[in-house]
Amino acid sequence: MSLASFTIVSVGGAIGASARYGISLLFARFVVNGFPVATLSVNLLGSFIMGALIAWFGMRNGLGGPVHLFLATGILGGFTTFSAFSMELVALIERRAYGLAVTYCLVSVVAGLLLAALGYWLVRRYFS
Repeated sequence: MSLASFTIVSVGGAIGASARYGISLLFARFVVNGFPVATLSVNLLGSFIMGALIAWFGMRNGLGGPVHLFLATGILGGFTTFSAFSMELVALIERRAYGLAVTYCLVSVVAGLLLAALGYWLVRRYFS
């Protein structure tokens, strides 16, 4: 890896993390019973976009390099957050909000996978 690659990922990561923080502020007023709406939203949106990007890159014979580093590793890596998901899930369990914890976990994982597949499929279907 070159210094340029690290710089590209860093700039993308700063953009993604800033966007996630902005969404967290926006969604702060919509949190119901401590349910992590903001993290769920960014992770699901990020899954959809990642699926679309992977399809897009695949159709372009692996177009990647700096573009892939900036968008996928940088922006989406900074935007989505597995660590926040894990922390919020543990917090729900600690509060004994088991129903919310199971719902959050299942929706995050299952919907994330489905949205990644949907993004991938839509790009392959309409842009190939």
